[in-house]
Amino acid sequence: MEWLETIPAVSVYLIVGLVIGLESLGIPLPGEIVLVSSALLAATQDHIDPLVLGACASAGAIIGDSIGYLIGRKGGQPLVNWAGRKFPKHFGPDQVAMAEEKFDKWGMWAVFFGRFIALLRIFAGPLSGVLKMPYWKFLIANVLGGVIWAGGTTALIYYVGKVAESWLSKFSWVGLVAAVLFGIGSFVVMKRRAAKAAAQREASAAKPADAMAE
Repeated sequence: MEWLETIPAVSVYLIVGLVIGLESLGIPLPGEIVLVSSALLAATQDHIDPLVLGACASAGAIIGDSIGYLIGRKGGQPLVNWAGRKFPKHFGPDQVAMAEEKFDKWGMWAVFFGRFIALLRIFAGPLSGVLKMPYWKFLIANVLGGVIWAGGTTALIYYVGKVAESWLSKFSWVGLVAAVLFGIGSFVVMKRRAAKAAAQREASAAKPADAMAE
């Protein structure tokens, strides 16, 4: 673990803020894994300040979401269609249908709670703009969600890491593996929900057709 001490703290802060910012903007990146890994690193390396780390993560989340909102507002539905062609696993019809269903149902709360869900996290900003959500509503949910998710995750993982510091020093990659498995699990759950939403959408579309046939 001695080589970890050579990593400049500024580099860690910048990487965390950049990755989370790009993910929040709408680019599929492992922001949660990077944040958890960095918080674990801060727990074992004194030169990395968890407060600064949490602040950088929060700033990246809020700024990235805001840029994503503006892009979605300007790009509209053609942007969603383009993203679906470029990233079909993340912005395909099933995923978009599921996200739109959540936004229609929960409004600004979908932005807030979406911050804690891997798949919705990349949709929150751009889709809010596409759906013309009032910016003041989006901003409130964005700031609250970003600070609580980024700051809360950093604090939780940091203190857990401190408690188990002696154990982590012997198994430095266990925490990272756990974070990866957690991220994959979240993605699988959201994938299943997206498929369910698509099935419901197809069933609803089939009903009018059946009625006309009768």
